[in-house]
Amino acid sequence: MIRPFGWNEFWIIVFAAQWTIALSAIAFAGGGLGGLFIALARVSDVKWPRRLATGFIRVFQGTPLLMQLFLVFFGLNIFGFGINPWIAAAIALTLHASAFLGEIWRGCIEAVPSGQREAATALGLRYYNRMRYVILPQASRVAVAPTVGFLVQLIKGTSLAAIIGFTELTRQGQIINNATFSPFLVFSTVAAVYFVLCWPLSVLARRMELRFSRATTR
Repeated sequence: MIRPFGWNEFWIIVFAAQWTIALSAIAFAGGGLGGLFIALARVSDVKWPRRLATGFIRVFQGTPLLMQLFLVFFGLNIFGFGINPWIAAAIALTLHASAFLGEIWRGCIEAVPSGQREAATALGLRYYNRMRYVILPQASRVAVAPTVGFLVQLIKGTSLAAIIGFTELTRQGQIINNATFSPFLVFSTVAAVYFVLCWPLSVLARRMELRFSRATTR
């Protein structure tokens, strides 16, 4: 039975944003941890970690996120590992975030002037201490703006999890639309909620970028 789009439907869509936020938080936290290892492997003095990290990045940057979701969800089920859409989406988005954050942070690490590395090496610091006390503190300042910018893309990317049946913001909008047949109202509401989630982060990334550029020109 078709029902009109009203306040109940509006609040159902708004409350579905909690699952978008939760999925984004898990993927960003897991991707941050994985991305740090990928970035450090990419700038390692040893050849084989660099090659493994490069291959990982090329696979996940060279394939659509939707295909990655399909491969994790359907692939694990084919091999007998029963997995629900929530876990599949979290795994796929974490791997996706690891690849992109690893490459972003690799660029930030390499943006640190080479003289800093040479000075740290001259002081006798090994790789771990060189990264911990000299390189990463400087690279983190450069990394803030692009990292926040990627988080915005990740939040919007969670909408693809609806394809494998995870009921987040977009999927809830589809369900409400099937019940009300009011696509303009439904998906305008969905878009508005995404805007409320992403716009403050976009502003934050822009301000961080301006602050860093001003600091470097002083």
